Amino acid sequence: AVNEEELKKRIAEELALERARRDSEAQKRRLFGKLLERERISSNEHLTRAILRERAATEEERQRAQRFARQLEEKDKELKKHDSYYKEQLARLEERSAQFYKVTTEQYQKAADEVSARFK
Repeated sequence: AVNEEELKKRIAEELALERARRDSEAQKRRLFGKLLERERISSNEHLTRAILRERAATEEERQRAQRFARQLEEKDKELKKHDSYYKEQLARLEERSAQFYKVTTEQYQKAADEVSARFK
């Protein structure tokens, strides 16, 4: 009878220990699940912030590129304006030079004719 009583007591203790172990494991799983959830939330927040920073940087880069493109267009217009102005000036100078050459040639020819007429 003592052995049976002792055996029942021992079985009850082992069952209680097994229940305690299972409860402990379940509590550890819940705690681990909560830690994983917190880590997931934290990672998502970091990822969201990184995405927002990247979007802001991309938008800033796009605006900078647009600004540079406008500046480049303005410089190109300015260069074309200068090119046109200098071509016009060059054409005027060439025309004046041609006129000067024509007048000089006519005067030379006239002077040569006069000299030739005098000494004939």
